[in-house]
Amino acid sequence: MTTPTTKRNPWSWIPTLYFAEGLPYVAVMTIAVIMYKRLGLSNTEIALYTSWLYLPWTIKPLWSPFVDLVKTKRAWIIAMQGFIAAGFAGIAFFIPTAHYVQLTLAFFWLLAFSSATHDIAADGFYMLGLNNKEQSFFVGIRNTFYRLANIFGQGILVMLAGWLETSQNNIPLAWSITFYLLAGLFLTLTIYHRLILPHPDSDIKRRGLKPGKLLGDFLLTFVTFFQKKNLGLMFFFLLTYRLGESQLAKIASPFLLDTTDKGGLGLSTATVGMIYGTIGVIALLLGGIISGFLVSRDGFKKWILPMALAINIPDLLYVWMAAATPDNPIFIAICVAIEQLGYGFGFTAYMLYLIYIAEGEHKTAHYAIGTGFMALGMMIPGMPAGWIQEHLGYTNFFIWVCICTLPGIVASLMIRNRLEDSFGKKQ
Repeated sequence: MTTPTTKRNPWSWIPTLYFAEGLPYVAVMTIAVIMYKRLGLSNTEIALYTSWLYLPWTIKPLWSPFVDLVKTKRAWIIAMQGFIAAGFAGIAFFIPTAHYVQLTLAFFWLLAFSSATHDIAADGFYMLGLNNKEQSFFVGIRNTFYRLANIFGQGILVMLAGWLETSQNNIPLAWSITFYLLAGLFLTLTIYHRLILPHPDSDIKRRGLKPGKLLGDFLLTFVTFFQKKNLGLMFFFLLTYRLGESQLAKIASPFLLDTTDKGGLGLSTATVGMIYGTIGVIALLLGGIISGFLVSRDGFKKWILPMALAINIPDLLYVWMAAATPDNPIFIAICVAIEQLGYGFGFTAYMLYLIYIAEGEHKTAHYAIGTGFMALGMMIPGMPAGWIQEHLGYTNFFIWVCICTLPGIVASLMIRNRLEDSFGKKQ
C-alpha cells in the first residue's frame, strides 16, 4: 500500500483547482443567461430564474463550518467536482426536452450548491496545502486562472455554442453539445484532482469538535459580526455598491442578443461570446490589476471614490448604445470593454472593504459572511431586472440603472471619511 503524497508542486494543482472553481460560477451566472435567451425565454423569466441561483453563494457561510467538521477538504473538493460534472450532464441531457426550463433549472441548482460548497473546500485546502510564503506567491496565480475560467466559459464556450447554432441549425442541440463538453471537462478535472491533489497533514477530520461546540462557535461569529461599529453604514455599502451593476449584468447579454426591432443590438451568439465574454473579461482583469497597483501605492482611502465612479459612470455607455443602436461590432466592443474595465477597477473597492470589516478575531468567518451579503446585493436587485426592462424598454432601463448607481457612490463617500490613510497601502 502506497502512502498518500503530503506535498506536491503547487503548479500541478493550483491552476486547475481555481479554473475548476471559476467555471461553474460563470456557467450559472452568465452562460445560463445567454442560453435561456437563445432558447426563447423572456428577459423577465431569465433575470428572475438566474438571480435565484445566487442563493447558494449568499447562504454558504451557513454550512461552511460543517465542511470543516465532516470529512477532509480534499474529499469535499473531489465529491463536489463530481456533482458539478453530473449537473452539467443533466443540463445537457434535458435541454432538447419539452420541459427543459424546469429540468435544467433543477440541475443548475445542483450545480450552484455544489459550486458554492466547492469554493469553501478549495479556499480552505489552499490554506492547508501551502505554507505562508507559497500562499502569498500563488494568490495572483489562483486569481488569474479563476479569470481564465471566465474567459473560457463566457467567451470560448459561448462562441463555440454560437458556431454550433449556425452549423447545426439547431439551437437546443448546440447548447446541449456545449454542456456535454463541460460535463466531460469536469469529469476529467475530477479524476485528475483525485490523483494529483496532495494529502496535507493538517487536512484531517476534526474529531475533537462536537456539533454542539461547532454550533456555539458558529453563532458567536454571527453575533460578533453584527456587533461591529457603523453597522448601518456597512450594510448600506454592501447592499448598494453594485445596485446598478447587479441589474445591468442580467440584461447586458439579452440586450446584445435581442433583435433591433425589440431595441437590442442584434448580435450573434458567437459575437457576444467574443465581445462580452472575451474582450470584456480581459478588460475586467486589466481593471483589477491597475486598481490593485494604485491602492498598494497610495492606500484605499485615496482611491475608494474614484473606484465607485469607475464602476458606475460607464453604465452611461449602455444608455447611448440603446438609444443609438450602433451596428458596428468594434464600437460595441469598445463600449463593453470600457464598462468592464471600470467594473474591474471599481470592484477592488468591494473586496478591500470586505477585508477591512473582517479585521478581528473571527477574520475568516466574518469575511465569508461579508461575501454572503455581497451575493445578496447582486441577487435581490437582479431578480426584477428583466421585468423592469420589459416595462421600460432598453433605453429607459439603462437610465434607471444609472440612477441606481447613486446610492453606491454616496456610500463610498461616507466610508471614505472613516478609513485610515494607511489601509491597503504596501508598507
